[in-house]
Amino acid sequence: MRKKAIVTGASIGMGRGIALVLAKEGYDIAFSYYGDDENTKKDVVTTVRLLREAGAESWYTEADFSQKHAPKEFFEWAVNEMGGLDLLVNSAGVNMPLPLQQLTEDNIDYLFALDQRTYVLLMHYAAVYMIENHIKGNIINVSSSRGERAYPNAGIYCGIKAGLNHMIQAFALDVAEYGIRINNVAPGAVRVRTKEELLAIKEGGPTDYFWDPDYKEHPEKVENDFWDVLGPKIPLGRSGETEDIGNAVAFLASDKASYITGVTLRVDGALIIPGMPEDPALPSWK
Repeated sequence: MRKKAIVTGASIGMGRGIALVLAKEGYDIAFSYYGDDENTKKDVVTTVRLLREAGAESWYTEADFSQKHAPKEFFEWAVNEMGGLDLLVNSAGVNMPLPLQQLTEDNIDYLFALDQRTYVLLMHYAAVYMIENHIKGNIINVSSSRGERAYPNAGIYCGIKAGLNHMIQAFALDVAEYGIRINNVAPGAVRVRTKEELLAIKEGGPTDYFWDPDYKEHPEKVENDFWDVLGPKIPLGRSGETEDIGNAVAFLASDKASYITGVTLRVDGALIIPGMPEDPALPSWK
């Protein structure tokens, strides 16, 4: 019998990569997405097709987790559609880079709502459901290398992820007696858009740090995108792929990791060990 997983933000990027690996590992997937533009709709259709090809049944719905009611409504919908839950993966999240002196209340509130409040609420709902239904399940969050290493223009995001890394240690203790495990994966520089997807972005938004305005006028420059330039400077010689994060999630959710809880697993090719900044314009670690 196939297991059941919730993956937030799985229409694209790391969320999709995680969902596809889990599908191959025997999970059916309920996932969220955000946005009603044509590219987002195409992304959702692609994810559903890829999950089907991997052998999974899938369910999807739009969820704006910056809205107070959204986490609970999404969770209840997902569990009802799947008829159960074995694994929650909190993947949806963004960084909206701004230096301290340019922060706004809206920026702060949005990041805390999406990247912290939603994660905590979904962990809470999953833990309660698993305890009430005697499920020895797993909860896994996508943290970040920024939870360990400071970066400019990312103070709120760095703090949220650092808090998440410590928070799950306490939460893991809360639910250990029920056989529920809680862990994080902490990606570094991971390719969240293909070159084709970069070309489809007509105007980069506040979260599209990887998008270069030159792509709009000179699409040939996508041959050397953000991850191509940064990859050789990472100790393992490449930027990460979404499948790398998916493999880490699948491992932590498996019986092979049955004695692991409260851990944040760094998956970054050793990017932050030498203190290398995640910025291809700055000097290499070598």
